[in-house]
Amino acid sequence: MKLGFTAIALTALLSASLNLSPAALAQQQSTVPDAPTPQAPRPLSDVDGPITPGKGAGETPAGPSSSSNPATQRQAAPANEAPSSQGKDQIQTAPPEMPAAGEGVEKTATLIHMNVNFVEVPVTVKDPKGKLVAGLTYRDFKIFENETRQPIAFFTTDSFPLSVAFVIDQSLTSDVMAKVNNSLGAIQGALTPYDEIAVFSYNNGAQNRSGGFTGAQSARVPFVLSMTKAAGEEILVPVNQGPMSGCSIRQNGSCVDPNLQPGRSAGSNSGVMTIPKEIHTLNDAILAAAKELSTRPKGRRRVIFVISDGKEYGSKATYKEVLRYLETNKVAVYGTLVGDSARWGEGYVSRIHLPFTMYDNILTKYILATGGTPDFERGVDGIEKSYAKIAEEARNQYTLGYYSHQPIIDGKFRKVEVRLERPGFEVSAKQGYYPSGQDAR
Repeated sequence: MKLGFTAIALTALLSASLNLSPAALAQQQSTVPDAPTPQAPRPLSDVDGPITPGKGAGETPAGPSSSSNPATQRQAAPANEAPSSQGKDQIQTAPPEMPAAGEGVEKTATLIHMNVNFVEVPVTVKDPKGKLVAGLTYRDFKIFENETRQPIAFFTTDSFPLSVAFVIDQSLTSDVMAKVNNSLGAIQGALTPYDEIAVFSYNNGAQNRSGGFTGAQSARVPFVLSMTKAAGEEILVPVNQGPMSGCSIRQNGSCVDPNLQPGRSAGSNSGVMTIPKEIHTLNDAILAAAKELSTRPKGRRRVIFVISDGKEYGSKATYKEVLRYLETNKVAVYGTLVGDSARWGEGYVSRIHLPFTMYDNILTKYILATGGTPDFERGVDGIEKSYAKIAEEARNQYTLGYYSHQPIIDGKFRKVEVRLERPGFEVSAKQGYYPSGQDAR
């Protein structure tokens, strides 16, 4: 009773203070809205926008791709999603990403960093006269991985800075070595201030002459190149039979090397003379240069430039091991072939390897497998021009990119083939690659 009386008294007091009747006061209180009814949280399957960590679910931007129809949303796949079709010839339905001039290098490094399955393929195109072909578009190219066509997702013609590891063969014959020594001064003129260089040499083992990479126009480069000059090997070859078997290399009637005669320095006529074998550790030298190049940052062309006759014997590393390392770390091999390999016709015949013999020209196999180009020169002038020619080809390439349909990292070799829609042109590109976890860094 007391509570009821108190409520009536307060109502009367409030109506008296506001000069309102009790009926008007009751009507005014009825207009106050009720509290909102508790709602259950929306299930994740009904969320339209993407879910960003730290921000929650956002709204889908308005446009053709923001349809509420789930079937329409499934058809609008993101640009960087790996193609789900496994057909042999996928049609290019949309143009690739083509950054503005000067932005292709930075964009390529970004794509490689964000997408492990992004594959970069530098391509060189030449006409029948050996000149670089410009003005091609992405419509002129087709890329196949393991015989399956891949839509081109990235295309640029920007020039890339070079990280070049020069590898100089010191096991050349003395006359060829003299020509190489005279041409080394032209190496620095073939590079730009944006490039960097490391110098290696090999005879019986590889040597890092520069101790790492340095600026291409640095004052250290001429000094480092001067240290790679060598006398070369003797042209004459010893024999172990016939009247000259005692010492086949003589000067003024005396044996030039006591180790070549029977009994060696003792000069005894007993025993059998052992002919020393030629040592050309080309595999070890390319591997040492590739290891140094693997540390260079993304956005640079990793190039090994070899000046050699291509002979290989005595290396600890095998050709298959070195080639796999090159294909895993995106290293291209270019070369100026000199000596016997530069002779017309002989350079191609020497590619045929006889069992249990030395490889006469293994350098061309590295070049063709990694997408480089060879140059055959015999004179000093031709060797000097080859430096600028190959540097131009390595810098000015078409850069194509696609997203592989294979698993991100499975350790298996993936064959790559680039085809050009225009006949009569020569296309040079890497023949394949091995996926690497370094791209995820």
